[in-house]
Amino acid sequence: MYALRMMIAFAGTAFFPYLIDRQILTIPLTLGVVAAGISNIDDRFSVHLRNLFYTYIGFFVAASSVQLLFPHPVLFAVGLIVSCIVFILLGSLGPRYATISYGSLVVGVYAMLGVHLFDSWYEQPLYLVAGAAWYGFLTSISDLVFPVRKLDDHLSACYNKLGAFLYAKSNLFDADLDAQEFDQALIDLSLCNSKLVATLNSTRISLLTRLKGDRGQKDTRRNLQYYFVAQDIHERGDSAHIDYQTLAREFRYSDILFRFQRLLSTQSRACMELAKCIRLHRPYKHNPRFARAFERLKQSIQSQYEQGRNPIYLNALSLILTNLKEIDAQLANMETERSFLQKNFDRNDINQQLRDDSLQGFTDIWQRIRQNLSPESVLFRHAIRLSLVLLLAYVFIQLTHLEYGYWILLTALFVSQPNFNATQRRLKLRISGTLAGVLIGLPILYFVPSVEGQLVVLIIAGVLFFELRSRQYAQATAFITLLALINFNLDGSGFDAALPRITDTILGCFFAWLGVSFIWPDWKFRRLPRLVNRALTAQCDYLAAVVRHYHDGKSNDMDYRIKRRAAHNTDAELASFISTLATEPDQDAIQVSQCFRFLCLSHTFLSYISALGAHRAKLEDHEVLTLLDQVLDNIQGALLHAQMPKPALQQTTELLTLRLQNMSAQAGSREQLVLQQIRLLMSVLPEFSTLNQSLSYDDHSDASALAAL
Repeated sequence: MYALRMMIAFAGTAFFPYLIDRQILTIPLTLGVVAAGISNIDDRFSVHLRNLFYTYIGFFVAASSVQLLFPHPVLFAVGLIVSCIVFILLGSLGPRYATISYGSLVVGVYAMLGVHLFDSWYEQPLYLVAGAAWYGFLTSISDLVFPVRKLDDHLSACYNKLGAFLYAKSNLFDADLDAQEFDQALIDLSLCNSKLVATLNSTRISLLTRLKGDRGQKDTRRNLQYYFVAQDIHERGDSAHIDYQTLAREFRYSDILFRFQRLLSTQSRACMELAKCIRLHRPYKHNPRFARAFERLKQSIQSQYEQGRNPIYLNALSLILTNLKEIDAQLANMETERSFLQKNFDRNDINQQLRDDSLQGFTDIWQRIRQNLSPESVLFRHAIRLSLVLLLAYVFIQLTHLEYGYWILLTALFVSQPNFNATQRRLKLRISGTLAGVLIGLPILYFVPSVEGQLVVLIIAGVLFFELRSRQYAQATAFITLLALINFNLDGSGFDAALPRITDTILGCFFAWLGVSFIWPDWKFRRLPRLVNRALTAQCDYLAAVVRHYHDGKSNDMDYRIKRRAAHNTDAELASFISTLATEPDQDAIQVSQCFRFLCLSHTFLSYISALGAHRAKLEDHEVLTLLDQVLDNIQGALLHAQMPKPALQQTTELLTLRLQNMSAQAGSREQLVLQQIRLLMSVLPEFSTLNQSLSYDDHSDASALAAL
């Protein structure tokens, strides 16, 4: 459907000018479609129309400013800096404004490339907006005919990422992993979790905007249920009931861990199959083989009991099995639960509500912008850095009088990212993609000399660019390069533009590299202690919410879901941050190793809390509840205030050991689950707390302070 829409959009911009014998119009109309496609935002229909209005205003203002200021280099340079900073800072208001602002910047650079094409200052801006409006018209029709298609795509992506997450989790049950391979498996799991959390967040935003406009539509309720099930499976899938390395040593020569690994990988495939069913709007059919797999795994655990294995390990395996059965039940009952929710939907039910993070008036707007008016803000640094990069590139173009020099600005705009790692990766992909595009494009221009044939190639290139831009950036760059060459060939300069396209791309990448390396580079503003503290605070808040439910009873209220989401969000942010360390210049290998170890411990700790959360229910044993409260206080003191005395830790550990020994005959009780998870939390707490204190340095001026680790 998406490819078909893009094909119609590019066909219109390619052949309409051809039919009216004004082929030059193809250039601005096509670029308008490209900019509109980049700026397209998922929203309910009424808000979608409002977004289009904002987009067209932004496009026209950006293109008109270029046309009017272009003859005045000094004013143009000032306008370039101001507009770049303003547009990027508008991103602090939310993803909608960030997307529209970025598209407006792209249109501004496109206007620089075609400033000589038309006599009147308003012609090119109007044609660029016309191309964008043509694309907006097609998306509006698509949204009317398929109102939940984009939300289905978001949910499908959720379950695909959930499947990848469960598959990464299954690797922890590989009995043949050594210590280093196990740590790498934990890091891979944490990074998969980071991607899953980002997808869940984008789905929540897409779902929330439709719930606001819901008028009893069953599709909205169905998708709400899919989302809540994905959250629950995530919590259960992220749960850890024992140290997996200990399990590997204990059951290395048994088939039991391989059965767990196969079961998790099968559930991973089930999630991916569900993703496909959501995308194709067909009912999900649960695999009947799961019942046999669960029964035989249960028998394997029972046989280990009969062999006299350590009951603590076997009880943990039983809890893992119970958790996987709950995931299986969620998947098996998906259609039944969906029908129940459709019939019993109540927007006032606290278990069926989502938190609204949208703008709440002018005070909120000012607060969000003000928070980013500081070098401490990543967005502010990116705004200043990118504006200076574009200014330097513009000065260079003015001094060298390059004919196609504004491709340098376009490349710098597309390549520059808020952090060094992402920018460095795009530099390589952009250059290789441009080279490939030129090598493909020149033979096409030579062997397909007809205008009609080149317009067909332009349509294909445009469709493939949008199909690949979020997955294969180098290939997408190749096709947008091919589109650019054909566009310039319509003006009679396709062959002449090939070599400048390559050299300007390299120059643009060079300016982007200079900016990200020397203009407020990330590592000079790193606040690792602050990020660590946010992650640990969120985890402690999540644990406190779980403990409250053991006192008061289970509830899926908004407060609990907010704290659970915050814990996973900060863990994902920490994983993303630490994963970039090794790519930055002058990093100490020991320092990077310790940061990755902290990441492993952080995700392990969160997994232990998730297990408590997955099994939460009201407890009647006041002694266990008192112990749970004491452990919560100890954990908060150790991680947030560095105040836990050693005697308290020893006393808590002794109490846990005694209770576990006394309860060995009551395997599977909820009290034992709580005690088992407490013991796991306390077992990693000393190293976790020590690493936390090591990371909590207070040097804000230079990355070398990180080497103190």
